[in-house]
Amino acid sequence: MALAIAHSRGLDGLNAPPVLVEVHIASGLPVFALVGLPDTEVKEARDRVRAAIVNSGFEFPGKRLTVNLAPADLPKESGRFDLPIALGILAASGQIPGYTLDDYEFAGELSLSGELRPIRGALAMALQSAGNGKTFILPEASAREAALVGDNDIRAARSLLDVCAHLAGQNALPSATADDSAEAAAAFPDLAEVRGQAQAKRALEIAAAGEHSLLMIGPPGAGKSMLAARLPGLLPPLEGAAAKSSAAVLSLVGQFQPEAYGRRPYRQPHHTASAVALVGGGNPPRPGEISLAHQGILFLDELPEFDRKVLETLREPLETGRIHIARAARQAEFPAEFQLIAAMNPCPCGHHGATNGKCRCTPDQVSRYRGKLSGPFLDRIDLLIEVPALPADDLVGKADGESSASVRERVDAARARQSSRQQKPNARLSTAEVDTTCTPDAAGSQLLKKASTQLDLSARAWHRILKVARTIADLADSAEIRAPHVAEAIQYRRLARG
Repeated sequence: MALAIAHSRGLDGLNAPPVLVEVHIASGLPVFALVGLPDTEVKEARDRVRAAIVNSGFEFPGKRLTVNLAPADLPKESGRFDLPIALGILAASGQIPGYTLDDYEFAGELSLSGELRPIRGALAMALQSAGNGKTFILPEASAREAALVGDNDIRAARSLLDVCAHLAGQNALPSATADDSAEAAAAFPDLAEVRGQAQAKRALEIAAAGEHSLLMIGPPGAGKSMLAARLPGLLPPLEGAAAKSSAAVLSLVGQFQPEAYGRRPYRQPHHTASAVALVGGGNPPRPGEISLAHQGILFLDELPEFDRKVLETLREPLETGRIHIARAARQAEFPAEFQLIAAMNPCPCGHHGATNGKCRCTPDQVSRYRGKLSGPFLDRIDLLIEVPALPADDLVGKADGESSASVRERVDAARARQSSRQQKPNARLSTAEVDTTCTPDAAGSQLLKKASTQLDLSARAWHRILKVARTIADLADSAEIRAPHVAEAIQYRRLARG
């Protein structure tokens, strides 16, 4: 047999289009030609595959060897094509039965000894191959990850020799099992450890219940970072499609851990992060921090220290929940439904407004510092609160605040109401859905109209106040949005105009 075809998958953003690995052996001088728009990693497969075949006890054909990765216009990257290329060569040279290859898909990087190494994007590829009737053979570590999809026949292999034995019917590969037994809410710090800051804790509870964005403004040491670190402990674990999509994005960059399946990601990039690091990019395009925080939390500490152009790139994904990366040769779209939590000082020295006179910043310095955050960016943040310095009385004695478990019960109840009513968190409501589910009573409407005039609210801010008011009503187990709910939601917009 001079021609063999093996099935694999590429990666184009979060999509994993099928790739045919066609191997043809012809008479002539020994040549190993690899075509089909491969990048450097794929081209280096020639040396890895040759050594792996020989060291596994097979014979590498000394003829003209052509490997085509189709479709030709899809760029191919990474070492995931090593395994299907090696199997195609062995089938084309008659060393393993080629008729069985059509029932399988393969992906895996080969070591020179023939051992299989894990690959990036296994979960994303498994999601795309679900329901196609083919068995997916992957390296052992990657197979456990892909098995989380649950709709595929995933087989785990340790070496090229194991795969060949399976295809020859001599020793069947074991089915991969998913390890999703980890407690998703474990190991998060407790909210009870945060002393004082009753208003900030209330805002954090509202943010958790409705998945709202939150900006905390206060002096150094007031507890802003402590509060942000405790938000994951207030949120329910991920389930179903949300858990799979979050894990798939992390899998693309090799950061997914099966034991953390269902745990909401918590990302905290440094303020020196570039726009590409934050929103994604490169060639081929890779997901950035906002996509790695998909279905989880993105915490930006020292917010004004980020480059203003970098922060402006967050405006679109905050609205749409997706990021589209366009380059001259490649385009990719990644999900980015993240919850933004940010913290900042009130001025460069951090002590603006303090009664002890520690602040020495001029009004112009304070204005420039706060001006690093544009009005359109602040307009997209639902909750803006002050986190004042703690008085001495709050630092004495043991912490006696409400625990995360207690707050999480109310958050879970509020989220259950949202799920029953609209199948999504309040922060994700569209304009039409706001009109149907977030209409306040007469007193609430009158109060909002008055606030709109006094605070000069934009249409976006108007809708965000209604979403927050809807969450506050859900926490109060109220089917109707009343004036007190609207009043509390309005106070979280005051700083946006200060």
